[in-house]
Amino acid sequence: MRISPLMTDLYELTMLAGYLREGMETRPAAFDLYFRAAPYRGSYAVFAGLQPALDYLAGLRFAPEELAYLQRLELFDQRFLDFLRDFRFRGRVTAPREGEVVFPGEPLLTVEGTLAEAQLVESALLNIINFQTLVATKAARLTTAAGDAEVIEFGLRRAQGPDGGLSVARAACIGGVRSTSNVWAGQLFDLPVKGTHAHSWVMAFPDELTAFRAYAAAFPEGSVLLVDTYDTLISGIPHAITVAGELRAKGFELRGIRLDSGDLAYLSREARRMFDDAGFLAVKIVASNELDEGVIAAIMADGGRVDIYGVGTRLATCAGDGGGALGGVYKLVEIGGRPCLKTTSDPAKATLPGRKRVLRAVDPAGRLIMDVLDLVDDPGEPFRSGATAFDPANPQRCKVVPVDCDLVDCRAVVMDDGEQREPAPPLMAMADYCARQLARLPEGSLRLINPHRYKVGVSRRLLALREQLIATVEA
Repeated sequence: MRISPLMTDLYELTMLAGYLREGMETRPAAFDLYFRAAPYRGSYAVFAGLQPALDYLAGLRFAPEELAYLQRLELFDQRFLDFLRDFRFRGRVTAPREGEVVFPGEPLLTVEGTLAEAQLVESALLNIINFQTLVATKAARLTTAAGDAEVIEFGLRRAQGPDGGLSVARAACIGGVRSTSNVWAGQLFDLPVKGTHAHSWVMAFPDELTAFRAYAAAFPEGSVLLVDTYDTLISGIPHAITVAGELRAKGFELRGIRLDSGDLAYLSREARRMFDDAGFLAVKIVASNELDEGVIAAIMADGGRVDIYGVGTRLATCAGDGGGALGGVYKLVEIGGRPCLKTTSDPAKATLPGRKRVLRAVDPAGRLIMDVLDLVDDPGEPFRSGATAFDPANPQRCKVVPVDCDLVDCRAVVMDDGEQREPAPPLMAMADYCARQLARLPEGSLRLINPHRYKVGVSRRLLALREQLIATVEA
C-alpha cells in the first residue's frame, strides 16, 4: 500500500527547501528514532513497524499530482519542485528485528543519508514505528496477562480508520495476538480470521434457540454461540447445550460460546461447570466486552475459566494508563561527519550524540542483563564485558557488566543505498521471536504493575563525548 510523500508535516518540506537554498541538502547526516519512556508504565516495548517503514522508504516518489498540489500552495519555488521530482531515498537504515524487546533511550532506527533524505522521512517514520510498536507492546501485555489462554484481535470497528485497523492486526500479531476478526487484514497478512455472530443475529429470529439452531446449521463445524442476548445462565447456556447435543447427534461438536457482558469470571466458571456436567468438556469459553490486560488479570485471579479473550477497543486504540501514544522522537545525532547533540533545560530531552551500537549483555543462561550504548566510530577501545556502563541521566550511577556475559549487537543494517537487504520473515516468525525474547527478560520485567526496570547504560567514551560537546556548546 503506497504511502504518499505528502504524509509529512509541513515543516519537513519548508526545512528541506531551506537546506536546498543554503546548499546543505547533500551534507551527510544521521538521525536516531527512539522513545523516552516505556508505554503503560511498563519496563519495555516490542519493536514493530519496520517492514512498512522500509516499504515507505523504498517507494518514496513525488507523483505529478503531488507536485502540482505543492505548487498550488505558493510556498515553494520551481527549483525546489524540480528537486522533489527526482527525489529518492538512497540512504541506510539500522534497526532491530521486528518483535525485539526494546527500551527507553536506545535508538530503534538510525537513518543515515543526505540531510535532505534523512530529514524528509521523519514524520512518516515516527507515525509508522510509534503506532505499531505501541500496539505490539499492548498485545504482549495482553498475552502475558492471559497466560495459556488465547487472545484474538477484535478491534476493527473501534480502530483509528481503515489503515489503523490493518496496522493494529499486523502489529498485534507480532506482540502475540495471532488472529483477528478483520478479514481484510487476514488476506493481506495471512492471519487466521476468527469470529462469532452478533446479538442482532439472535434478535432477528423468533427466539434464541431458533437462532442458535440456524447458526449451527449454517456452520456445523465451527459454531461459537453468543449466549448473553437475553439471560446467560437461564437461557443462553442451556440453549447452547441443547444445540451442542443436536450437533453431536449429527457427528459435529459445538466449538464454543461467547460471553459479552456481566461478571465474566463468575459466568465463565458457571459456563464451564454447566458444559462439563452435560458432557461437553471441549467447548471453549470466549470472553469479550471492553477487555484489557488489567481486566484479564483480574478474571484470572478470580478463578475465571476463559479459554479465549476477544480484545477490541482497548487494543485497537492502545488505551491504558501510560498508553494512547508512544512518545517516539527523531533527533539529529551527526551532521557532516561530526557528532552533535541537543542540549535543553529539560535534562530528559537531552540527546546522545553520534552513531551508536546497542549492545545487549546476555548471561550464560541466555537471560538478558542490560543494554549498553556505545559509539560506532571511535578510535578508543570498544565496550567489552567487564567494563562499566553509566546511567546517562545520572552518571554517578553505574554498573559493571559481568565478565561472563556475551555482548550482542541488537541491530543490523536493514537497508543500504535505499534497498532492503533481506526480505522480512513471516509475521508468525516475528511473533515466535518476540515470545522468546520476552521470556529472556529479567524476573519481574513482565509485571503489569511496578515492573522491574531494565537498565540501559552508556559507555565511558559515549559519556565523555557528550560531556565534551556540552562543554563546547556552553563555552
